[in-house]
Amino acid sequence: MLDFTWKVFSQTGNVDTYLLFKELEGERQERPDSTSEELAEIDFPIT
Repeated sequence: MLDFTWKVFSQTGNVDTYLLFKELEGERQERPDSTSEELAEIDFPIT
């Protein structure tokens, strides 16, 4: 989704598209990658 949003912004120069890109980018950084953490717990269960 980030790539698409950036591509649209770079082709149009639309400020709203850039702001959407930055918002999506910020949300992506706030969320930790829970999938890799869950897999690590399966491999090495904490007792």
